[in-house]
Amino acid sequence: MSLVDPGDAGALTDSLRAGFADHYGEPPTVVGRAPGRVNLIGEHTDYNAGLVLPVALPHATYAAARARGDDLVRVASRQQDEAWEGSLGELGPDAVAGWAGYAAGVVWTLREAGHDVPGVDLLVDSRVPVGSGLSSSAALECSVGIALLSLVGADPVEHAHTLMDAAIRAETEVVGAPTGGMDQTVAVHASEGAALLIDFESDERTVVPLDLAGHTLLVTDTRVSHALTDGGYGARRADCEAAARELGVPSLRRADLEGVEALGDERVRRRARHVVTEIARVPQTVAALRDSRWDEVGSIFDASHRSMRDDFEISCPELDCAVAIAVQAGAVAARMTGGGFGGSSVAVVPDERVDAVVRAVDAAFVLEGFRAPQHLRAVPSGGASVEG
Repeated sequence: MSLVDPGDAGALTDSLRAGFADHYGEPPTVVGRAPGRVNLIGEHTDYNAGLVLPVALPHATYAAARARGDDLVRVASRQQDEAWEGSLGELGPDAVAGWAGYAAGVVWTLREAGHDVPGVDLLVDSRVPVGSGLSSSAALECSVGIALLSLVGADPVEHAHTLMDAAIRAETEVVGAPTGGMDQTVAVHASEGAALLIDFESDERTVVPLDLAGHTLLVTDTRVSHALTDGGYGARRADCEAAARELGVPSLRRADLEGVEALGDERVRRRARHVVTEIARVPQTVAALRDSRWDEVGSIFDASHRSMRDDFEISCPELDCAVAIAVQAGAVAARMTGGGFGGSSVAVVPDERVDAVVRAVDAAFVLEGFRAPQHLRAVPSGGASVEG
């Protein structure tokens, strides 16, 4: 069985330091790390002032940084051929195209927040699969952000909220992805061995210890292209906002199912139905996980996947296949996870059935003529940190 290896943090940090020195001619001052995430339940609920329950992955992005004596910003990646460089004055909304916008955008947003970030050299290295729906963008933003805060002498713990806000602004204002903030929040605030219950109406965060009791969180990356800037995500958000306006509520968090079912536009009604029912599924999942009621977790995950497939229309044949086959092969629960339009599924699998589930999904993808998927273990991990 082949699973995507998160790598050893110490070895990855040492390798990145050496790579930075080779690339820029001198060693970095600091290396920041931030994890990817898998969301257990609560899709497209964050920007509707709802609830989410993500887990940080051991798979992370690492960012090495060194201050410069001028206003030049240079950004390079060990996963990308194209690098970017420009001056501090060039940074801002829509100023940097492609992957580098996530990194350079954080330089701009931290400066906007009052931190005197100088010209800087950056080199990043990621173990979060790109386009997988596992928040590679937030991992990049937060790893760069925590490195930059350390670089200017700001305590990353004291400035955790600044880091989170800067990462969100980089994604929404600089890159233009209309996301809701879940990814950056868990990338900063996650705790090892736990999920993070986030309430986007009250801004409360609750650590939810996970006792998986002989089970593995198995993520399957369908390797179907996943992007949040191509219009589909924004269209869903616009439908949700239209539903809230028609219902006369500040957000769909304040809506009820009876009111939703009376909405006039059939598409908007289905979008709102998903959000209202999905928000309700989050506390149900927390309670079921707390008591290891795996049959109930399975029913909740199934309802969530059907809602995303039928009402929110963000699934795809590959995701539907991965979910169905995982359950057939022994998973107690499975659903698509993340923003949709491709990306990944998450399954709760008895430890002794992980091999069988991986083989069954791989075989089904071959039979369907799909691109080969990849799999990883979602071991609940901690949030962003400065590496030694």
